[in-house]
Amino acid sequence: MASKSDHSLWLDMAWGAEGWGDEFAYGLALTVQISLAGYAIGLALGLLGAFAKLSGRPWLRFIGDSYTTTIRALPELLLILLFYYAGTSALEKLLVHAGVASEDLQISPFVAAIASLGLIYGAYLADVLRGGIQAIPPGQIEAARAYGMHAPLRFRRIVFPQMIRYAIPGMGNQWLNITKDSALVSVIGAYELLSAGRGAATFTKEYIFYYSVTALGFLGLTIVSMVVFVRIERRANRGVRRA
Repeated sequence: MASKSDHSLWLDMAWGAEGWGDEFAYGLALTVQISLAGYAIGLALGLLGAFAKLSGRPWLRFIGDSYTTTIRALPELLLILLFYYAGTSALEKLLVHAGVASEDLQISPFVAAIASLGLIYGAYLADVLRGGIQAIPPGQIEAARAYGMHAPLRFRRIVFPQMIRYAIPGMGNQWLNITKDSALVSVIGAYELLSAGRGAATFTKEYIFYYSVTALGFLGLTIVSMVVFVRIERRANRGVRRA
């Protein structure tokens, strides 16, 4: 049976002005939005990075290797701070100088958070997707070339479907990582689940309770994500004979 103090704490999770429930729900929704948008950017950059690292042109391989090595060598928090304080300032000046934006342009922390996470996870996804491409039997691609398929058609019909099937486990791991690292963007003022938990804990001084609620939110997001990726992996492997 819950004590009176425990009961009052759970009542404080009510929705609206009387509790913190809506703040946690809003923070969780923003965490999902930041993670999804950053992951989408990371996938695009990862795909470009994977093809750059597999390219027959040395300068493209150099760019791909430099990108992944640099990003993976630096702490994520440091990269987020660098991008927010240096990258956004440079981008704002560039856009103003090009006449695209006015002098009072300011990139919001929310946009900076998405862009920085996308840049970071693009490097990790590049190696995941590169491994997926390398797992495709070379004979299939050679046969497609011999059949006369041009590169975009080979990618759409041969490379992409199999690459995704091989890369899904690694992609799932990176998705779980980005949902957790989304908490790091609170240092640049972006609001998300950890910010909601910290705000409630600081205001009420009930640190253990509200940080535990925050942890449950991340745990719930992880469990749902794992279920989704398991189903995606099963669907991708339909009709594939297992050894």
